[in-house]
Amino acid sequence: QVQLVESGGGSAQPGGSLRLSCVASGNTVNNLCMGWFRQPPGKEREGVAVIENDGSTSYIGSVKGRFTISKDSAKDTLYLQMNNLKPEDTGVYYCAAKAGWPCSLQTKIFTYWGQGTQVTVSS
Repeated sequence: QVQLVESGGGSAQPGGSLRLSCVASGNTVNNLCMGWFRQPPGKEREGVAVIENDGSTSYIGSVKGRFTISKDSAKDTLYLQMNNLKPEDTGVYYCAAKAGWPCSLQTKIFTYWGQGTQVTVSS
């Protein structure tokens, strides 16, 4: 059983930055496919970024060049650095994990989920 706890959400102005953290217990991040997902108001949950157990990363097109997913294996912690934030980045952000292959941005394949943290980008 994997437990995930997010932190770091909040409010930012357009062009600002936030960093989300997710601490995993019950396994190590090097043994997991992990990702960040978000649900904008009134829309379906979508994959934002994933990182494989070998460190390879994938991003949804709208965040490429602005967001960076990373992990600290020694701390079993996943991060999402969000720069140049836009109002359309607003939503509830979730940390998620799964074992094995495949590892992709598809929400449905993930089996472990954090509680979510609100990110609001507005002026």
